[in-house]
Order: sequence, then C-alpha cells, then structure tokens
Amino acid sequence: MLSSIGIPGLILILTIALVIFGPKKLPEIGKAAGQTLKEFKNSTKELTSDVTDEFSETKEIIDGKESK
Repeated sequence: MLSSIGIPGLILILTIALVIFGPKKLPEIGKAAGQTLKEFKNSTKELTSDVTDEFSETKEIIDGKESK
C-alpha cells in the first residue's frame, strides 16, 4: 500500500500533518503511533504463538490416540 504513495505523496502527507498538528505535537503523535504499532506486533506474535501451541497439543493428542 505504501509503495503506491511515492515520495511526492509522502512529502505532501507530512506537510499537511505539520500544518494541522504543528511542530510541537508531531513528535508526540509519532511516538504514540510507534507504541501502538509495537503493541499490535507483540499481540499478533502472542496470538500466533498461542494458536501454534494449541495446534501442536491437539496434534499430539490425535497422534497419541491413533498409535494405541
């Protein structure tokens, strides 16, 4: 998605954000956005790990029943 924006589009977006929020608020907004993305990434990893663990446990149970 971001690859279709290009450099001119990115500069335009940043300029509009600077005009709307001002130079004092922009770093705070960037920091908040970064923290949000980091938390989302960690949550996604945790969810993926949980699903993988449950799948492995289920597979072990099924394989154990088949061998008996």
